[in-house]
Order: sequence, then C-alpha cells, then structure tokens
Amino acid sequence: MIVLWRETAGSRRAGFAVSRHVRRAVDRNRARRRLRAAYRAARAAAPANAALVIIAKPPVLHEPFKTLTDEMRAAFAAIPGARA
Repeated sequence: MIVLWRETAGSRRAGFAVSRHVRRAVDRNRARRRLRAAYRAARAAAPANAALVIIAKPPVLHEPFKTLTDEMRAAFAAIPGARA
C-alpha cells in the first residue's frame, strides 16, 4: 500500500486507486473495498486538513484486515499535521 498526501485548506478527503498489477477487475474491486474499510477504521489517525490518495498493491488482497488497518494507521501517523 502506498499513501500519497497533500495539505489542503479544506477538510480531509481520500481517494483510492488499485495498481494494474492486480490483474482481474474482480480483485481490483475487492482491493478497493478493503482499502475503504481499512480507511474508515483508521481515519482518526489521518491529518484533519489533507487530501490522501491510497494506492493498493497486490498484497492488499491477502493481508489480514488488522494488518492492513495497522499499516494504514502507521502511514497516517507519519504525515505531519493536526489530527481531528
């Protein structure tokens, strides 16, 4: 998983993308759903004024959900800014 971010004047926003290395459309959609669910569980750790792009790589399909959520929280914690 890769998290790109940019500071914004508005509130927190998130977008989700899946690498083409995840071959089948069914798997890309599943990876996107898993990312959205992990984001909902971890969004409190993200900065309040940031635009986020979260990109899924193939391991997202097979990692346990708790690992995925913890990894996302760690990535958000590395981003500077006030939390809400």
